[in-house]
Amino acid sequence: MKKTVAAVLFAFCFAATASASINSDFHDHFSAGALADYNRDVSTMIGLADFHTGRGVTFPGFDVGVSVSAVNTSSDSFSSEDYLYAPFITAETQLPLFNLGVALRGTRYDGFESLGGGVKWHGSLAFVNLAAGAFYDRYSTDYYDGNHYSASASASVNILFLTPYVGVGYDYSEMETKDIFSGEKSDDGLVRYTAGVNFHPLPLFYVYGAYTYTKYSHGFQGGIGLNF
Repeated sequence: MKKTVAAVLFAFCFAATASASINSDFHDHFSAGALADYNRDVSTMIGLADFHTGRGVTFPGFDVGVSVSAVNTSSDSFSSEDYLYAPFITAETQLPLFNLGVALRGTRYDGFESLGGGVKWHGSLAFVNLAAGAFYDRYSTDYYDGNHYSASASASVNILFLTPYVGVGYDYSEMETKDIFSGEKSDDGLVRYTAGVNFHPLPLFYVYGAYTYTKYSHGFQGGIGLNF
């Protein structure tokens, strides 16, 4: 079990360091007219952190985790890398009313900073766990600022120590360049579809991985956390 956890952690660390600095890569490779593609990729990267199951915490519990989001770049006009990467810290707790919860998430990595939060609802239908949520995130680098909005819904089932899940989300982002690239703006939205699975090797502890597809690209997410 320890070897499994160590392997997962190593994979996350490798993914988080495999790409060039987000800041320097944008500076060195961005081309005029490519902001729309870049905006969508960043928007998807943040939106991947919307959910990792259809199951929520129970009051007064918490769900705290670390994940890595990776999105295949949809154009070579703004990056030398095949993927955009960023780790995210997430935290969620349940409120004592209407099955509602609140969640926070953020990152500060390779010149990219993002901080956001949202509201989640959790319920069930027979043996299926259901969740829906809405988020807002503010993000920035030295060369652009942006606002990200998302809405998502997910469903999962519990099968022994596995919890497979599927979900759909919509990401909308407003990005504006600054500094030497000042003057370009982009705002666009797109739908993402996700399928993944949680693995519970120990009580309260989970590991998960997921694949996401959009009209313009695809992405992966993996994470570890505690649910108590």
